[in-house]
Amino acid sequence: MPALAATGPRPPRTARKTGRPWSRWSRARGSGGDGEGRLAAIDGLRLLAAIAVAAYHFVGTPTRDFWGKGSEHALPAVAPTLHPVSGYGWLGVEAFFLISGFVICMSCWDRSPAQFAVSRISRLFPVYWAVVLIIVAAGVAATLAGQRWGAPTDLRTTLGNLTMIPSALGVPFTAGVAWTLWVEARFYLLMGGLLLIGLTYRRVIAFGFLWLTLAALGRELDSAVLDAVLLGEYAGLFVAGIAVYLMYRYGPNLVLWLLLGFAWCYALTVLNDRVVAHPGTSWAVSAAVLTGCLGLLLLAGPGPLRRLRWRPLVCAGALTYPFYLVHQSLGVPVTRGILENVPGVGLLASIAVGLTLCMLLAAALERFVDRKLGRVFRRRLTAALHADERRCESRELSATGREPGASGERSRADLVGAGASGSGRP
Repeated sequence: MPALAATGPRPPRTARKTGRPWSRWSRARGSGGDGEGRLAAIDGLRLLAAIAVAAYHFVGTPTRDFWGKGSEHALPAVAPTLHPVSGYGWLGVEAFFLISGFVICMSCWDRSPAQFAVSRISRLFPVYWAVVLIIVAAGVAATLAGQRWGAPTDLRTTLGNLTMIPSALGVPFTAGVAWTLWVEARFYLLMGGLLLIGLTYRRVIAFGFLWLTLAALGRELDSAVLDAVLLGEYAGLFVAGIAVYLMYRYGPNLVLWLLLGFAWCYALTVLNDRVVAHPGTSWAVSAAVLTGCLGLLLLAGPGPLRRLRWRPLVCAGALTYPFYLVHQSLGVPVTRGILENVPGVGLLASIAVGLTLCMLLAAALERFVDRKLGRVFRRRLTAALHADERRCESRELSATGREPGASGERSRADLVGAGASGSGRP
């Protein structure tokens, strides 16, 4: 899941002057300059979601003999309390989608479709490409060394994965958790379509209600096409996040509470499909945990936690996306290698070492790929999208022999000079 810059816009000046009965949360938002900082609490939520998913894959997995045969490798025996709790860690994915609704709506606001596309591509692809290539290289090395490796490493599968949509091309995911990126990508396309029309408060509200209605219709008709395009299983989570962002930007009101309520009823109803796919979990517990995540998002967005400015949370939030990508496809094989080659370490200690190595790798990816390569990628993409404008300027320069716009600048300078000398007319 993408580590997004959760920076908040200031509320519209007209809204602050109307004298509307804002809630306590909204009044707190109006104090000078606070809205321009990064929402560290959102980073904290994303970190919790990533930890939950990692806990599920390493400690909560229901797969029998996942770490090997014998009681020393049996999770229910080694971690009798942590294992059943971590069994609900898959809800971290749902939490990611909920947070994504908030942050992507924030990223869209006051941006053109091209700017939004550049921000998403430069944010997601460099780290993703690096992780895919690292997994393939590690898999080839492990195979040559006679070790087993779960992720596919053949050339065709690797090429399909570099597109970030391998399932649509009929090949498996190299990074197992990357299926969520395909879900996110379709959400981005829907938001990009809304950007083409024009993003306004009322249009986003109408978009939310319409999206949920059409998604429900697709489920009723059992339409695979509508379900794939409208993300019927996750639409409620994305729309709920959008509603919370609108509360953050404009203040809570009845319409937004209705949109949030409609989205949440939808999300919890269809959540049962995911519960059924995870044996040993309860819908009631899952719904309660996910509702708790929504409550935390309300506190972190329009609520009092929006003022939190704790630097470690921001740093941890930046590591979330690379850690999420590497923890399963690299962390699990490393942990298994430790268990097979150094059995005296023990299961929980081996898991701790595997996760620590994944966090160190995530830090390296964030520093050298996301921060440096991503910045260059963003700059080059922006320049490429304005190549036509530069070409027109180059033609103007060659035709006039002066810098583009120079004549206009000279005319304005002449007018200023004439006014200063007293010979010009107003």
